[in-house]
Amino acid sequence: MTNNTESTSGTGRHHKGEHRKGGDTAGAGHSKGGRKGKGLHRRKFLGGMAGAGLAAVAVAGTTFSLLTDAKGNKAGAATNTASLNIPDLLEGTTSDGTTTFTLTAQTGTHEVLSGVTSDTAGYNGSYLGPTMKWTTGSTVLLNITNDLDADTSVHFHGAHIPPDMDGGPQNAFASGETWSPTFEILDEAKTLWYHPHALGTTAEQVVQGLAGLIIVEDETDATAALPTEYGVDDIPLVLQCLATDSAGDVKYSLSGYLQNTLSFPVLCNGTNVDDTTLTFTATKTRTRFRVLNASPSDIITVQRGDGGTLTQVATEQGYLTEATEVKTIRLVAGGRAEFVMDLSDAVTLQAVITTAWVRGGSGTFDFLTVTPDASDSPDDLPSSLNTIERYDTSGFTAREITLDQDGLEMAINGAVGTTMDSMATIMTTLGSKEIWTITNSTMLEHSFHLHDVPFQLIEINGEEPTGVDLGWFDTYEVVGGGSIKIAMEFTDFADDTYMYMLHCHLLQHEDEGMMAGLMVMES
Repeated sequence: MTNNTESTSGTGRHHKGEHRKGGDTAGAGHSKGGRKGKGLHRRKFLGGMAGAGLAAVAVAGTTFSLLTDAKGNKAGAATNTASLNIPDLLEGTTSDGTTTFTLTAQTGTHEVLSGVTSDTAGYNGSYLGPTMKWTTGSTVLLNITNDLDADTSVHFHGAHIPPDMDGGPQNAFASGETWSPTFEILDEAKTLWYHPHALGTTAEQVVQGLAGLIIVEDETDATAALPTEYGVDDIPLVLQCLATDSAGDVKYSLSGYLQNTLSFPVLCNGTNVDDTTLTFTATKTRTRFRVLNASPSDIITVQRGDGGTLTQVATEQGYLTEATEVKTIRLVAGGRAEFVMDLSDAVTLQAVITTAWVRGGSGTFDFLTVTPDASDSPDDLPSSLNTIERYDTSGFTAREITLDQDGLEMAINGAVGTTMDSMATIMTTLGSKEIWTITNSTMLEHSFHLHDVPFQLIEINGEEPTGVDLGWFDTYEVVGGGSIKIAMEFTDFADDTYMYMLHCHLLQHEDEGMMAGLMVMES
């Protein structure tokens, strides 16, 4: 989900993936911004969120101090600099019209806390994964091998693909096996990501490092007008706020987060930026940044250290109708956004961390200084990037989705979704147009994510969306006691066996049961 707090301006397709024999141990455990009006707002509920967290912990007979481990404001306090690491671009091989990508989920070690080695995991490496580029209209095949010591799956977050290729819990595969999904890319240009999604182990495997970006490119005028040279003027930024003890053990569960002494390191593309500001030399005047919040729970707001504006061009599900000047871009867990900067002087980007679970990070971090070394003069951005037709929801089917809590268990519509049998199932039909009211009956922060299709925001806490919130989303914030209304149309794919998922993308909440199934049937 993206929210800018200030704005200054083929039916029935389905394919079957293959499993064949070829870690980590499983643990317990979304356009312009500027929301205004009388709705329920985040800051108003942060105190309530913390109180609910404390109450939940009291149920477990444990006490702790919220935020006492956060190290506060790091802006301007970095003592070191290092070059920005750019994730590798994974090269595919194309034959008979299909591009094949090869990934291996594997264990390794990495410095999550500076100077301390942690046991980690990654795709094709020890931490995080390479970036993939997909092209609209092309067909891809992914051969993904599980070299972990536990079951895993790989979900293509935000992609509009068949449910049996989606990488949800029903697609989990065992250690030593290879999963080979194949599908046509129907998505338009956007930034997606991939990560594990097996039952009960998503948080653990993601915090260990299993995450990577996917860039979808198309042949629209907007794509032609924006920077697209990966690593030169099209730059990925994978931001994370994690939890670790002094020995480097990365935490993911409630019991882990309640240990007495924890640090909450902030990372950019796998590099700790607690005391280090990364550097990037921009050899083109205009640089495009694709930012992902890959944290398990914390909220990350991106801003310029000089108070200037960012030119946002896309939400997580595609281009905005027009480039929009914003002061900040707020990303809940799983959220993405794209922005450009035209620079003549160096600018430092900051990450503002807000705790969204029982404990987490806090403070402002100078994570990247971009220094221009360019002489080109780019053309003005197009006045229009995209056409977004707003839904008329008067004839849409209405549904109520409630995000619940029962002690330490999370639920959707009263069902704790820790198994496929126990979770609630939403049944719909191909071609259905629906409007959902997502109500947060807890005082906790939630990040609502819908698989399969993008949605439009119709209401945010009783108020109509404005600015970048008029774009397309797949993940959006639902504050404690708040609600959102979203509208979508179920297109292209139906299946009577495989389901999509809808869930909270605070990964601990997902693993604790805040997940339901979505089955799209032939009409």
